[in-house]
Amino acid sequence: MVASATQQGTADAPLDLIIVGAGLSGIGMAAHMQALCPDQRYAVLDRRDRIGGTWDLFRYPGVRSDSDMHTLGFVFEPWRHEKSIADGPAILDYLDRIADERGIRPHIRFGTRVVSADWDSAAALWRLEVEAAGARSRIAARFLFLGSGYYDYDDPHEADIPGKQDFAGRLVHPQFWPADLDYAGKNVVVIGSGATAVTVVPAMAKTAAHVTMLQRTPTWMASRPARDALANGLRRVLPEKLAYRLTRFKNIKLQSMVFHRARTRPDKVRAFLIKQTQKLLGAHYNARDFTPPYDPWDQRLCLVPDGDLFAAIRKGRASVVTDRIERIDATGVQLASGQHLDADVIVTATGLKMTMAGKIAISLDGVPIDWSQHWYYKACMFSNVPNLVAVFGYLNASWTLRADIISDYACRLLNLMKARGLAVAVPVLAADHDLVEHDPFDFSSGYIARARHLLPKSASAMRWRLSQDYLRDRAWMKSDPLDDGVLRLEPAPENVLQAAE
Repeated sequence: MVASATQQGTADAPLDLIIVGAGLSGIGMAAHMQALCPDQRYAVLDRRDRIGGTWDLFRYPGVRSDSDMHTLGFVFEPWRHEKSIADGPAILDYLDRIADERGIRPHIRFGTRVVSADWDSAAALWRLEVEAAGARSRIAARFLFLGSGYYDYDDPHEADIPGKQDFAGRLVHPQFWPADLDYAGKNVVVIGSGATAVTVVPAMAKTAAHVTMLQRTPTWMASRPARDALANGLRRVLPEKLAYRLTRFKNIKLQSMVFHRARTRPDKVRAFLIKQTQKLLGAHYNARDFTPPYDPWDQRLCLVPDGDLFAAIRKGRASVVTDRIERIDATGVQLASGQHLDADVIVTATGLKMTMAGKIAISLDGVPIDWSQHWYYKACMFSNVPNLVAVFGYLNASWTLRADIISDYACRLLNLMKARGLAVAVPVLAADHDLVEHDPFDFSSGYIARARHLLPKSASAMRWRLSQDYLRDRAWMKSDPLDDGVLRLEPAPENVLQAAE
């Protein structure tokens, strides 16, 4: 859809806000704009041809949420599907419905890649260079919202495995699943043990001859029903929005409780998960394959809805092998132990690669931003960077929980600035500050370890911290004033004001 002239954001008529990304974060922000800032002009730019972001990119078998949709869904829009652990198409339907019912779709410019964004302090504007249909153009806005996620859409993490070029079968990465891949009746090896592997294995096992999940290190797994019985029951007897709020509150509290328990009594959580896995696997349980060398929630817990992975193993359609790869050869994978896994298809579910700001070249008056030299402010802005908000969701809870908080904050800030005739909002941090750095990613996950040098800093002080505590964050963001003495709010530069007269 082509945006109208009022949504183009030209230099002569800049937009109030540009949202980058039409996934969960971007659509959530757009919905907040529709509800809270109806008199402000915005556009959503997305390089893809439809809504969805991650959920449009990933097409591998069984693709689904690894969080319940009563918390991964938005605070303002009830989740109506029977399954709480939803598949990709159901999530896309949810986003499409929101975009259409709330009038968001006309604001979206699909097929538009943001190449660069430069803050022009003389004009108090973000000036973006965008590319669409092979042509480049410029667009301007007073505020920039990055809902572009945290990983590289073009370049996933590929493990350095010798011999990949020798394999005579099909070698695929889940991030770029080929539509023509036929694995029915074939032997499949899935390399990896994270959420993607745990999803792909039982889905492929339905038609493959056999699927082997090959892991170097086990992952903690927890099984829960894909359907939330309480949520479905409440929906039958209560108004939809009330039922959703109650279910959402219950699940948020449960997530928080489990994470806190894992941090304070990891032995108890470890024992519970082992007992659950033993019960679901029975005689097929092998401690070597299901007992990680780290505590639960040192890495993200893998969700196994309805125990589907364990059921596939019990039925003999799937198996788990814990070993190191020596090399890939023409017919499969040779392991360090001497075992050989024959394969017609190898899936390298070896992880993602993190990136900042969707790989957009962002600068301040032409000087490139080094994100690692800036500090988070209220988990959504950055020290000494004006008029920019970004979403980095929770690692220990649903991504959208933080996106909702940030969207509400951004809209309140935009309204405050409009009411006061202000043009610039910048979290000011002096060079001689006394902030004490705090690790916001107290996790051992590989994708985080590989990207630490790229990421902004987080402090122990709440205002400069990327917290992992949703309940605390929600209360604090509501109660802490926008004009807090740290966020410097300024009118437009004098030359801009004179030009407007």
